[in-house]
Amino acid sequence: MTEDLKLIQRFLSGDRRAFEPLVDRYQKTVFNVALRMVNNTDDAADITQNVFIKASEKLGSFNPKYKFFSWIYRIAVNESLNFVEASKKNERLSHELVADGKSPEDVLQDDHIAQSVEEGLTKLTDENRIVIILRHFQDLSYDEIGFILDLPVRTVKSRLFSARQSLKKILSNRIER
Repeated sequence: MTEDLKLIQRFLSGDRRAFEPLVDRYQKTVFNVALRMVNNTDDAADITQNVFIKASEKLGSFNPKYKFFSWIYRIAVNESLNFVEASKKNERLSHELVADGKSPEDVLQDDHIAQSVEEGLTKLTDENRIVIILRHFQDLSYDEIGFILDLPVRTVKSRLFSARQSLKKILSNRIER
């Protein structure tokens, strides 16, 4: 049994201090993931804190056949993506308040396209959604995505190709209706 699993068992048995070594061991990694996603140290620190709070609350659902690192990493990516999405909604609103020379019809069309893409993204698998968001919404390089998801660059490229094909199919089906 790994040291992580021993600490998890102790924590679940009521020893609340057993979670501290897990935080110490993975805090830097979680912070770095968040920082790369949001590019702001204060926001990354908040996300990191939220990740460990959620992890401690959901530790009972942790499946010991997987590595704790993978589990906490997934929480970190999801929390970061949630933050990015919430930030985009706020950013989109502020951009819409400034006239950019578009007609009301153009603005409506842009909103419709954006809404279709957002709805299409929700229909993708988590693996596909994450690579699309990291590449096309965060403008991260293949190397950065590989680092964040702990994947070789070739796998990132392959997954991104599949994700684009899936999104294209979802959006095409939506248009045909």
